[in-house]
Amino acid sequence: MATWNSRGLRGSTLEDLINRTNEKYLESHLALIQKIPTPITPVEFDSDSRTIRLAYFEQKSTVDYIGTVQGIPVCFDAKECAVDTFTLANIHEHQVAFMEEFENQGGVAFFIIYYTHKNLYYYLTFRKLHEFWKRHEEGGRKSFRFEELDPDFFISPRPGLLIPYLDLLQKDLNLRE
Repeated sequence: MATWNSRGLRGSTLEDLINRTNEKYLESHLALIQKIPTPITPVEFDSDSRTIRLAYFEQKSTVDYIGTVQGIPVCFDAKECAVDTFTLANIHEHQVAFMEEFENQGGVAFFIIYYTHKNLYYYLTFRKLHEFWKRHEEGGRKSFRFEELDPDFFISPRPGLLIPYLDLLQKDLNLRE
């Protein structure tokens, strides 16, 4: 059973930016995307501030976000990376299985990766992640390098949107046709 503590707040800035972007998409009637909370069982509290100091995850989480974009079901996970090599240990087998089944049901699954040391956001298609995952399962690298990423899937800033990932979702959809 996994425990939660201050490490559980990693990625919260990225999630805040995505949440604010999702609010803008909702206001514009472009998408309805919700953050999926991970259920926890609190074990230890800080009595002064009523803060949870220790908790256990009740179940394995699948993805961070799920919803619909103009009638298309989407799910995605947000990850941060501080180096040029993204280790696949940051993605769990049950997440890959969920995303694969989601895509088999007609949805679109992807990752948003924030390369903190480069201040760059990347839209990683599930197809590309699956290539890296299969390579790992076949005895290859347990990670992928920044240089292996398709430069067409970096998220470019736009006025009024912090992480405008719908542009890349459209590109992802166009490649499927």
